[in-house]
Amino acid sequence: MRRTGYLSLLCALVLYAGSRFVRRFGFDERVLGVELEPLTLLALTLASLLLAFYGSYTVCRTYLVTHTQNKRRQHDVRNVLRLTFGILGMIAVFGVITREWVSVLFSLGVLGFAVTFALQQPLFSLIGWLYIMTKRPYQVGDRIAIEEMRGDVVAVDFFVTEVWEIDGDLVSSNQPSGRIVTVPNSTVLSARVVNFYGEGVQYVWNELSIQVAYETDLQFASDEMIDVATDHLGDEMARQVREYRDRLAETPVELDVNERPTVNITQGESWVELRLRYLVHPRRGTRVRNALYADILERFNEHPDRVKFPVSRNR
Repeated sequence: MRRTGYLSLLCALVLYAGSRFVRRFGFDERVLGVELEPLTLLALTLASLLLAFYGSYTVCRTYLVTHTQNKRRQHDVRNVLRLTFGILGMIAVFGVITREWVSVLFSLGVLGFAVTFALQQPLFSLIGWLYIMTKRPYQVGDRIAIEEMRGDVVAVDFFVTEVWEIDGDLVSSNQPSGRIVTVPNSTVLSARVVNFYGEGVQYVWNELSIQVAYETDLQFASDEMIDVATDHLGDEMARQVREYRDRLAETPVELDVNERPTVNITQGESWVELRLRYLVHPRRGTRVRNALYADILERFNEHPDRVKFPVSRNR
């Protein structure tokens, strides 16, 4: 891509030299009574200008993307450069055509007030994009929930955000549906946005519920569930909880966070519900839950005298 950029700059330089040559020596050719010299000068100048902007954009993008390791930052760099060079190129083209730079800038300002009423939604989406770029409610690669949709952000353009849908109408259990959902960027200005994988804390709390009979040794069952969860998540969860506490220390929120999994007990009509609470990466939630279920049930079945399951039509 950088070679293409340099080639475009070279062509722009050649065309600009051609325009200077025509301007200096000129020619008196006419077609259907129309002088060709002004049209040729305009065409050469515009072509050189467009190639210069395209070449500069390509060179800058290649350099910045190459020196940016984070894929999310690469995506942002491309969008910002596209917007910057696009605006500058549009102003330059209008300036060359009208030869009145001040008038062009003034006209663009007046035109901006006019199009505000005609293009409210696209403008709101562009403002939403600027908000996303500065405040970072989410970025490429994050798992988010916005309005009724949940999924992983795959692209954030000037007007829309593309999300790879999770759950939806086709599947469940935090599995991708394979569909791409397009959300206007203006939505972030009015809707609730939940980020499951932000820059602050990249793990979320999950719960796993198992129903047991009242005859169960609840302390034993709780300890078994905690031991299984600790075997699966112990060191990883402790490390993330420390980061979670560091994040909380930066806020006025006072919250006690356990480094190990915990079990909460809830009374049902004909059973007792044991709810295992643990910290897990949002993209591994279903996989971890399935593994915990399998190991916990295996542990419980090894002790039928201490853990009993409810048998009832009400269950």
